[in-house]
Amino acid sequence: VAWLCSRKSNFPVKCSSSVSRLCATGCETCSALNGCLSCKPRLFFHLELDGMKQRGTCLSSCPRGHYGTRSPRINTCTRCKDDCAFCFSENFCTRCHPGHFLFRGKCESSCPNGLTPNTALGECTGEMHLHCEVGEWTDWSACIWKKTVREYRRGEETRTRQILQTPSVSSDHCPHVSEFRKCVMKKVTPAFFLNEKLCLLQYIPHLDHLG
Repeated sequence: VAWLCSRKSNFPVKCSSSVSRLCATGCETCSALNGCLSCKPRLFFHLELDGMKQRGTCLSSCPRGHYGTRSPRINTCTRCKDDCAFCFSENFCTRCHPGHFLFRGKCESSCPNGLTPNTALGECTGEMHLHCEVGEWTDWSACIWKKTVREYRRGEETRTRQILQTPSVSSDHCPHVSEFRKCVMKKVTPAFFLNEKLCLLQYIPHLDHLG
């Protein structure tokens, strides 16, 4: 049983339940002019060319050059990008048209440095040589006392930078991403610092007589 839809001049579209040759397998509703208008559950709605016209069809999977998108209301087939022959989604291609080469889900006219265009596979092959890239140094941190620093009223400052690009195996390693330097701690009001089981009294000039 399929739904056959028709429209007369100046009247709304009317659909009636009828066994009809106009409705192809998988159609939920259809018309003689436009083919399928909606599909049965889990099928994809696709517009295909019929001469100069487009007709709706209902498919279990999308045809070559299209990817499927599901939603609660309707499942549709959408065309891949122009340079892509097969695709998994809008931004992930699995095979390219001749003259383009697949690299990380995209179709490129040329391959990145270190890779070779393979015309038989339509892909960029080989090992890509990536060099390490690091960002700018952060500002020096505040002067902080650490138990590893034994000198009187001395602390340590640090600064870091991030790795922006991880190098390939055959490339050089990244430079160090953290630096340390000694610093003089500022004079503050009396305070005690817990160093495991020892309490150390921070240096206070006007309380020297307590020592």
